[in-house]
Amino acid sequence: MYHLFALNVALQMFDGIATYSGLREGWSEANPLLRHTFLALGVGPSLLLFKAKACGLLVLLHRLAPAYLAAHVLRLLAAVYCVCSLGPWLAKFLALFSRMV
Repeated sequence: MYHLFALNVALQMFDGIATYSGLREGWSEANPLLRHTFLALGVGPSLLLFKAKACGLLVLLHRLAPAYLAAHVLRLLAAVYCVCSLGPWLAKFLALFSRMV
């Protein structure tokens, strides 16, 4: 189950870096709560705060939930992040890269 935990932490890191990079390219953030926090705290601090919270919750899930439940939840979270973050950001960055080449 550790590999599922590590995958989810990696997906959180990817999402934070991709969001920061995408915002620097002029793209917008889809999450309205995060957009409002950007205005209050700035992009960098907001992303660090949200990703630290997400990773902290992953640690709690990994350590405290029964193994069978944690495994199911970690699989579901990884799938959601692949569909809602990894896929869209990769598509945007690949489109940008293909225009540069």
